[in-house]
Amino acid sequence: MTKVKICGIMNERDALAAVQLGADYVGFNFYESSPRYIEGGRAKKIIGKLPKTIKKVGIFVNERLDNVIRIAKNLNLDLIQLHGDETPAYCRQLKKEMNKKIIKSFRVKNKSDLDKIKEYNVDYYMFDSHMEGLFGGTGRTFNHSLLKNIGKKFFLSGGLNAKNIKKAIKTAKPFAVDTASGVEEKTGKKDIKKIKKFIEAAK
Repeated sequence: MTKVKICGIMNERDALAAVQLGADYVGFNFYESSPRYIEGGRAKKIIGKLPKTIKKVGIFVNERLDNVIRIAKNLNLDLIQLHGDETPAYCRQLKKEMNKKIIKSFRVKNKSDLDKIKEYNVDYYMFDSHMEGLFGGTGRTFNHSLLKNIGKKFFLSGGLNAKNIKKAIKTAKPFAVDTASGVEEKTGKKDIKKIKKFIEAAK
């Protein structure tokens, strides 16, 4: 069964709804330029209300290593998602310093964008759509047939919603799917009905 990650959580209501409706992961965005940015203290309060069974993911974009480590420890995150231009060496160092699972995101426009992934010794890949100047949250899909024979568990992201998720899963065969804008009423506020429909369609 495909796992589901609801990303861009900004309030307790949305986090609890995602859990109750069957999400496996919830994501908190610590990239300050993101419209879904959440301050660490606020995220910690929300995380404190969540059951231990739900996996908490912190999203970082080109962040200083010491900041990632500090936030991940303080919030007791389960996974660290690197959504910028982090190098293989950066990922190795993070893995060495923290016993946390790492998701490394890659923006995909064409097949050549996948050439570099094998340089990364991480737990999971994430594949998102490529849009110049944006690190995630594009709301756009890409050609999922590019993802055949990846050889590692991966999360699929980029413009996914209840209407297109079944086809995306059938084509790409991901370990997990990830959505933020696809289940929103407006930026930063989730639509509970959309979360329900998305999870039902994905699973």
